[in-house]
Amino acid sequence: MITIFKRVKQALVAKRLWDILTYIFFGGLTTVINIVVFGLSTRVGLNWQIANFIAWLLSVLFAFVTNKLWVFNSHTENFTALLWEFIKFMFARVVSLGIDYACMFLFINAIGWSSMVAKILTQIVIIVANYAFSKFIIFRHKPSDRA
Repeated sequence: MITIFKRVKQALVAKRLWDILTYIFFGGLTTVINIVVFGLSTRVGLNWQIANFIAWLLSVLFAFVTNKLWVFNSHTENFTALLWEFIKFMFARVVSLGIDYACMFLFINAIGWSSMVAKILTQIVIIVANYAFSKFIIFRHKPSDRA
């Protein structure tokens, strides 16, 4: 079974699809965390703006760890390099948080959709933006860095 997994992984890596597959998996988990925390937060009476921030913060921390370790397999030489990677990650996620709030405001206040429908649709936009930020800016490697 492990041999089959290794062969499938090697084939996906060769076709440059492994990062996308693992990003979809962990991005899906990150999205579930975001939506569940948002739903629970609004259910206990928080307004959507505060609930959205709490959901964003917890999902971003989860995403950094999973993106670094399993999606982009990023290795840093020292604490300074790790800190710089984290700062870039947080900056990109703050940009996507702005996109998140803009979409949420548009869907809820301008169009009149429910906050949960708005949250789910907004996450599609955020997943695409965050993948691009992570792949091409934050966890970018030279070809010789990747095995």
